Amino acid sequence: MMAQRAYDKQLPSARTKTSKSFKLGHDFRTQLELKTMLWPAIFLVVLFDFVPMYGLLMAFKDYDPLTGVKGIFTSEWNNFENFTGIFQNFQFWPMVRNTIGINILGSMIGIPATLAFALLLNEIQHPKFKSFIQTITYMPHFLSWVIFGGLFITLLNPNGGLVNYILVNLGLVDEAVHFLGDPKYFWGVAIVTNLLKELGWGAILYLAAIAGIDQSLYEAAAIDGAGRFKRIWHVTIPGILPTFMILVIFAVSGILNNNFTQIYVLQNTLNLPASQVIDTYVYTTGLKDFQFAAATAIGMMKSVFALVLLFGANTLSKKLTKSGLF
Repeated sequence: MMAQRAYDKQLPSARTKTSKSFKLGHDFRTQLELKTMLWPAIFLVVLFDFVPMYGLLMAFKDYDPLTGVKGIFTSEWNNFENFTGIFQNFQFWPMVRNTIGINILGSMIGIPATLAFALLLNEIQHPKFKSFIQTITYMPHFLSWVIFGGLFITLLNPNGGLVNYILVNLGLVDEAVHFLGDPKYFWGVAIVTNLLKELGWGAILYLAAIAGIDQSLYEAAAIDGAGRFKRIWHVTIPGILPTFMILVIFAVSGILNNNFTQIYVLQNTLNLPASQVIDTYVYTTGLKDFQFAAATAIGMMKSVFALVLLFGANTLSKKLTKSGLF
């Protein structure tokens, strides 16, 4: 009798497992066409993101490029010599300073500026004027840095560039300024050009978050006598705070990542002391000097620090604002 009761208790779980298996099989058969569309994307992700990871072995080996792919596995281990060589390089600390400096200043200026622009754009009542502003500010995002950077190189040219022409004729400077020839101007040029290119595109996330705010909150605030500014402060900003914090977390985790194309286009031998960042150094070391092991070690070290920063920023955000990425 007791055995029968135990068997009866097991029946519901067995039935549940059977129904789940049937449901999974049914879903797979009915959604086969949709799942088939994912296969090319999955194949490309595995091919370009997972398969190349065996190359990380080069960071711990004395790799010779002449040995080819086979040398990744046959080269002798040198433990952490590639990593110690990075810290002993005279370019390392200036390179880290430039990378962190451009990113921190860019985030401190770019994130609030993008937020303010999105708030102002959301307050525009005229639909056509709002669409016009959106189109103008979104457009630079779709231009490559080769085109956009080349445009600013021309505008900032000390010989006939529009910016220097205006500054000289307004009496703001006595002679043309070499914006891209003097290292002290490079950080500012990099931050401003990136802001101008991505301002409108970055505002899309905030506008999407604003669109999800319950409109009854605005109506209740208006009934209570809140003006436009107070509605922004007490309704809009708290409503988009989770989105804001996610962008801050991404900015912190990406503090060692620069826009390689932007820096590479604006970089030259004159501003190299201020424009040499980790990404351009990896490119120069790996693809120009063929020091693949050293370049791999730098990239691996940067990824580890980025992962630590990501978890740290997310933990701090959850403690301070009760919202985070995960």
